This record gives sequence, structure tokens and C-alpha cells, in this order.
Amino acid sequence: MAGCCPPGRGGHEGQARRVPTDRRDSGALIELPGGVFRMGTDDSDGFPEDREGPVREVTVAPFAIDTHCVSNARFAEFVSATGYRTDAERYGWSYVFAKFLPGDLRKISPRPQQTPWWCGVSGAYWATPEGPGSDLEGRWDHPVAHISWNDATAYCVWAGRRLPTEAEWEYAARGGLDQARYPWGDELTPGGQHRCNIWQGRFPVHNTAEDGYTGTAPVDAYEPNGFGLYNVAGNVWEWCADRFDPAHTSRAMRGGSYLCHASYCNRYRVAARTGNDPDSSSGNVGFRVAADL
Repeated sequence: MAGCCPPGRGGHEGQARRVPTDRRDSGALIELPGGVFRMGTDDSDGFPEDREGPVREVTVAPFAIDTHCVSNARFAEFVSATGYRTDAERYGWSYVFAKFLPGDLRKISPRPQQTPWWCGVSGAYWATPEGPGSDLEGRWDHPVAHISWNDATAYCVWAGRRLPTEAEWEYAARGGLDQARYPWGDELTPGGQHRCNIWQGRFPVHNTAEDGYTGTAPVDAYEPNGFGLYNVAGNVWEWCADRFDPAHTSRAMRGGSYLCHASYCNRYRVAARTGNDPDSSSGNVGFRVAADL
């Protein structure tokens, strides 16, 4: 998996953990006409092992998709209405980026050998994103994080929505552009303007935060793409409905996150993809919803 995502828990899907359907989601869905578009990339900066390519024509039926990721405020409404407990809560821990932690907590939290910038923090979940003592003050309009694929799916059941397919996600993220590298074009910072929330500086030791953020940004930060979607590059990874690898249980994620950097994980490109186990969670993974027309 991508280095900006920690290892998975083991791949258990919570099929039996259903919640009442309420349809109280307040997200702003936009209707898209679908049609044929060129999906994938043969970009030399891509990752062939992720099966980003080849470029192929794909037909997408009309559908609706949220202009924003689901925010902390929206997810809190779901939890209040249903009493739902996320996978991170049930397991008792989730992955947090090490530099976000106070020294004492950082020392006692285990780290994966292959991605030592992540710490498995006891008590970290969506409402305490950096573990005990943290909260969502000033971040209610930020995307909810520490969300597993199971959690995202449960939210969709309650809201009368669903997760987008990878084809739908990429079609929407491209915003009408054909084979552009980013949702706005081929240049990362056109005219010197930052258009997404990713890592600047030297990963993982120093983030200059030139784009304005070291962690998550509000769900409507930066300019939207040509279809009106916000933050489809950077900020948080977004779960999709599809399996990342048809032969395994891992589920696909799109868009990259605030921890992506050109030196090791430039997966904030539109065609980039990664995956993780459906019960896995971390501080840089969230979701947006879609619906049939």
C-alpha cells in the first residue's frame, strides 16, 4: 500500500453491522450526466503496480455525488441518531501521524516498521483524532477521519446514499477535463497558487504548510473543479465501493491526503489509487457519498 497510508488491520468487513436508514444527510449532491471518458493514466510519474493504467474508455451512467467529503459535523449527526461505534472505537485504537502527538504519547505508541511516521494510538478515533485529550474544536467543518470502509458504508445505509465506484469518482474528479494530471489541469501550482492540501517541505520531518494546512483543511477549502467538487486532490483519502485488487478484500481509495508528497507518494493525481483493509482507519482517510439517479 502507499506509504502515506499505514498497514491494514486484517480485512474484516462489517456486513452484519447495519444501522437504521434515516436519510438525514445534509450533503450537497450534484447530478452528473455520465457518458464515456478516458479513465486511468500512462503518466511516467504514476505507479504501474497500482494498476493506474492503461488509459481506457469507460462508460459511466448518470449519477449524483457529494460536492464535499462528509464532515465531522455530518458524521456526528449520524452517530447521534444511531449510536454507531466505528471500527477504531471497537478495536480501541487508530493510526495517527507521529508529529501530531505530544512526546509522551508518541513514545508509548507502537509504529509500523515500514511506515514509522504512523503511531497506533489507543483511544484515537473520529471524535478524538489525535487520541486522548484531543477534540474537534475548530474542525467541525473538516472531513471526518479515522473512518474505515465499513464505517463509511454504514453511514451510507443511514443516509440513503452509497459510496461512489472508482469510475464514478474519477469521472467526477476530472471535472470535465480529459487526461489532465490534476482536477484543475497539468500544473500542480498554476501561477504559484496552491490548489490542494498536500505536504510541502521534506517528508516526514518538516512540513512548511505553504498551502495553509499541516493537517486536514475544511471540506470546502480551495477552488472546486469544473463539476463543483471540492478537495478531490489531497486533504483525506476517500473510500470507493470497489475492491483495490479483485483477488483480495482490500477496498480502493482515491484522491491522496495532506501527507502526500512528490518524493514518495504523489497519489494526489486524479488517476492515482491505493487501497487498504475494509476495517482499517487512520487520521488521513475519510469519504464522500454518491447516489443513483
